[in-house]
Amino acid sequence: MTLKECRKEEKADREFQKKFKFEGSINVLTQMMVDPAATEKRGGGKNLPLRRGEILDVIQFTNQEQILCRNSQRKCKSVGMEALPTV
Repeated sequence: MTLKECRKEEKADREFQKKFKFEGSINVLTQMMVDPAATEKRGGGKNLPLRRGEILDVIQFTNQEQILCRNSQRKCKSVGMEALPTV
């Protein structure tokens, strides 16, 4: 990674911590793939845009219906449990 990319990632992490009032370092709990049969969603205010088969980093399980995730563009927002396959 170049210095510019590293600073961009650090800035995105600081914005995430400020937006979600997240304290401490951001640790990825696990990675999940969006259900290939799910419909693609554009996202919006609090929801992350989803593409079929996309790999998401799970940061926090917020409640029974929502998970805080980060996509490959390092955007962090909530994802509904219906879009992720159950194990």
